[in-house]
Amino acid sequence: MLFPFGWLYGKIADARNTLYDKGVFNSHSLGARTISIGNITAGGTGKTPLVGLVAEILAERGETVCILSRGYGRKNPKSRVLVSDCKNVLADAGRGGDEPVELAQKLLGKAIIIADPDRVSAAGWAKENFGVTVFVLDDGFQHRRAKRDLDIVCVDATDPFGNGKMLPAGILREPLANLKRADMMILTRANLARNIENLKSQISDLHPGLQVFVSENRISAVIGLEEFHTTSQRRLKRSADDIGWESLRAEGNPKNVDNGVRITAFCALGNPDSFFGHLLETFDSELMNGFDLSLIRKFPDHHFYTQQDINGLEKQARECNIDAFITTAKDAVKLKNLKFETPCYVVTIEPCIDDVTRFRDLIISSS
Repeated sequence: MLFPFGWLYGKIADARNTLYDKGVFNSHSLGARTISIGNITAGGTGKTPLVGLVAEILAERGETVCILSRGYGRKNPKSRVLVSDCKNVLADAGRGGDEPVELAQKLLGKAIIIADPDRVSAAGWAKENFGVTVFVLDDGFQHRRAKRDLDIVCVDATDPFGNGKMLPAGILREPLANLKRADMMILTRANLARNIENLKSQISDLHPGLQVFVSENRISAVIGLEEFHTTSQRRLKRSADDIGWESLRAEGNPKNVDNGVRITAFCALGNPDSFFGHLLETFDSELMNGFDLSLIRKFPDHHFYTQQDINGLEKQARECNIDAFITTAKDAVKLKNLKFETPCYVVTIEPCIDDVTRFRDLIISSS
């Protein structure tokens, strides 16, 4: 029944793109090199960790980096909020949005972060006040009002294009033919997907010659919620032997020692199953023997938690003898003032790209 609406949505998207292609609608330079990282589908594609990685690569090269985001889910979506001036996190998730605040904590000392729907105006303000040399557009593929020097599209390898139909009949934001605008594609969550080579072949048919990278999720740290809020994420780079699982094992205080540590995972993501799947894959490894992902709980994307939500989780934990909660960094920034009786841990995830040297070279050359 939704197919006619999807067909109409696609026609509108094509008409808008045609107007930009013909110069009827103007694209504006942001006054500095600009890299866009976005999606062609709705829902989570693992884009935020890649935005952070690109910003880190540029900052390491001495660039003054500014991330421009709409800040989805915040209380006043039309306002301009300086989420981070690079030195300090200046806004909470309610004002700045969960993803911008997550990035701000991770990129202290490396990037300025602004939430503003008018990214052209925000860029001018940022350049004047901070001397920005490179802009990174978060979720910018459809934001054609801003010119870009490199257009990166993230595709979730576990569900690349849904049923192939446009919103609201499917998950496509615009027809697949419009991938021709992209300069680079990153296939995210490849460790959870099958038939990556078939997907690469499909993309090659859609856009011959497109630079395609494959990215896998890697857990970089597992830390207590309180530590997450008192420690900059840039100081959480731990060795492979010190991820933090043993702290969870010890501090989780298992109620049923013979059954290991019983976990409830919860999140409010565009693709929550990818998070749960990654945890299951991790717990299934021999090194993670003794962890049991007993329960999962999904909340709507960008959901702002209340104490009532946490009380509901706690009630379920008591009924099921749960030892600990696990959630994501995006969720954790919205949990700061909420009280937990059961220990809550935060998983931070980083992308691991197949040809990271070539990827870095392309990011640097674009700036």
